[in-house]
Amino acid sequence: MSATRFRPRAAAVMAGGLLVTGLAACGGDGGGGGETTGSGGGTAAASGEGVDDGTELTMWTRAPLERQAINAVEAYNATHENQVALEILPNDDVEGMVGSAAQTDSLPDILAGDVVRIPYWTEQGIFTDLTDQIGSLENVDDLQEGHIDAGTLDGAMHTLPFVTDISVMVWNKDLYEQAGLDPEAGPTTLDEFVEHAQAVAALDQDGVAGSYLSGQSGGALVFTLLPTIWASGEEVLNDDGTEAMLDGEAAQAVYSAYRELAETPNGLGAGSREETGATWTAPFQEGNIGVMPYPYTAVTGMFEDAAFEVGVAAIPGVDGGGSTFLGGDAIGISRSSENVDQAWNFMAWLMSDDAQQTVFADNNDTAASLTVLADGYADADPRTEVANATVADGRTPVARNFNEAFNAAGSPWQLLIQDAVWGEESAIGSHNDAVNAVLAP
Repeated sequence: MSATRFRPRAAAVMAGGLLVTGLAACGGDGGGGGETTGSGGGTAAASGEGVDDGTELTMWTRAPLERQAINAVEAYNATHENQVALEILPNDDVEGMVGSAAQTDSLPDILAGDVVRIPYWTEQGIFTDLTDQIGSLENVDDLQEGHIDAGTLDGAMHTLPFVTDISVMVWNKDLYEQAGLDPEAGPTTLDEFVEHAQAVAALDQDGVAGSYLSGQSGGALVFTLLPTIWASGEEVLNDDGTEAMLDGEAAQAVYSAYRELAETPNGLGAGSREETGATWTAPFQEGNIGVMPYPYTAVTGMFEDAAFEVGVAAIPGVDGGGSTFLGGDAIGISRSSENVDQAWNFMAWLMSDDAQQTVFADNNDTAASLTVLADGYADADPRTEVANATVADGRTPVARNFNEAFNAAGSPWQLLIQDAVWGEESAIGSHNDAVNAVLAP
């Protein structure tokens, strides 16, 4: 599946074009300029920098990306007249709060959300059309496309990258050494992943397991398992996100690998089958897991704080290669905002290479700017460079009903994994059909 959708580039837009969404912007003449009107369905001129006139903006983001969101907002507030008031939402409450606020037209000015949910929100009209503004960015062609594509509908762009979270393979070097493995060499194939996990499992230490799986968290499962399928040259969705191929050869190999670990004493950590995603990163952080796919946003904090050494590599395919899930949150301006130009000022600033360097690269987080990814990590931990290198082969699956098919509690994807790893393997095909039924328009 290609995650890329058509989106116009800078040459095709701008030149003082007006927003066509009917949303209004409060008046103001500071900062980067741009025509604005009062509230109540007016227009806001597309401007490169937006307006910085001391407006107080509201913003929602979700708890898993709290650290990165705070870094961004604090850096902006320290250097601008506008001030962003950030509200961190519990991950499980985001959908309900956005839905309720949309019904009462009380969404915040700036809304960040899980990139896999962005296509649905865009189709529901949650965001302002930012085609002209995004096209006006001088470095628009230098930004990672997945989060822009997710918010692109019929050629109209609504979102930009906010926090890019990628999945990587991590291993506990201390446990590797105890198990007789090379602590500097993580798995490069699916078979090696199983072999390494089984070697750690064989230590038979109290509380220690070879790997871990978040068995009842559809979001964590796509984040950690799909890269192996992509790295093996296979797809998980068709181009328009209406059909799944979760019963392919590489997918079957992934399920078999985890089934083998589930049948190995200490192969998968206790609670893997019941894990809902609330605590799925904790067992590795606590030093009890040998090797597992993992969110990189949760890795960097362990470089100095963990009581063990962490190894980082791309998530391997069945026979080699590597890939990653380009996850995290995209960001847009809500349809409720009366401060479109001011909110755009925050978004445009965040896309600048200076902000990408300060907010993300300098904190060992993944930048959305490809230039900063290539040149901005000279002083970073070498493991960050390894992680960043996976972005080039990363993917973001795009489907209108992705959340219902994959992420939602009790989704057919979640049920597929339960049967494939712990239950009835022969049901994989019927579960794939169930996913297709949800994805179908």
